Amino acid sequence: MWSERQAAMLRAMGLRLWQPPAGEAEVPIAEPAAGPPAPAVEAAAPVSLPVAAPPRPEPRPTAGPAAAAPPRPAVTPPAAVDLGAVSGLDWQPLREAVAGCTACALSQSRTQTVFGVGHPQARWMIVGEAPGEQEDLRGEPFVGPAGQLLDAMLRALALSRAAEGEPAQRVYIANTLKCRPPRNRNPAPEELQRCEPFLVRQIELVQPRIILAMGRFAVQALLRSSEPIGKLRGRVHRYQGVPLVVTYHPAYLLRNLPDKARAWDDLCLAAEVAERGGS
Repeated sequence: MWSERQAAMLRAMGLRLWQPPAGEAEVPIAEPAAGPPAPAVEAAAPVSLPVAAPPRPEPRPTAGPAAAAPPRPAVTPPAAVDLGAVSGLDWQPLREAVAGCTACALSQSRTQTVFGVGHPQARWMIVGEAPGEQEDLRGEPFVGPAGQLLDAMLRALALSRAAEGEPAQRVYIANTLKCRPPRNRNPAPEELQRCEPFLVRQIELVQPRIILAMGRFAVQALLRSSEPIGKLRGRVHRYQGVPLVVTYHPAYLLRNLPDKARAWDDLCLAAEVAERGGS
């Protein structure tokens, strides 16, 4: 058992005393030999280690004019194309207006605009939906597999997208949108609305005998109808007095081969109307 003096020394050193469990024999500890009394040991003062001061928080700006965040510049939404300004343009000024158009956000992601291709006085006018990736790269509508299918359908009727030759055997091809939507998403209604004056002017310049609207968004832009193509095809509609026939988009036909026969019927109907001079 610790003597009182030893216990006091151990406590002063900060050591914890061990006490034997109850019931165990206690081991006697020999007392030191008699001699002069040991000097008293003063308890050492606890040593305080330096503690790093916590980081001071950044001062928060006080309320007032000096602390106010700088005002953000006002964002002006792009203005729609003025139909009156476009309606008097001839082909080259119209092409330049399309190339420089910034009326919607598509102008920020396009590679180039897709104006149109074909004979400027063709009897046929084909209106598609929006440019895809290949069209965006080449600047021409209906290229790639869908364009190859369209060209094959036109050749079967002795028609061509060539810019020269007999207008009766030529077509002019344009899209409802002149810029490609990112990732080939569907055109937004405001995009179709802002781009519409360009298409309207193209139809006025071509003065076709027949318009072939290919695809849902071309039909919606020209006929203002949300009915399915299956319900609109098979009869003659009118756009600004011009006969209009509805049919499927070639990209759709590549995925739905049975509808190719229906699309051929639509082309034959359009050819009959064109031969009658649009009556």
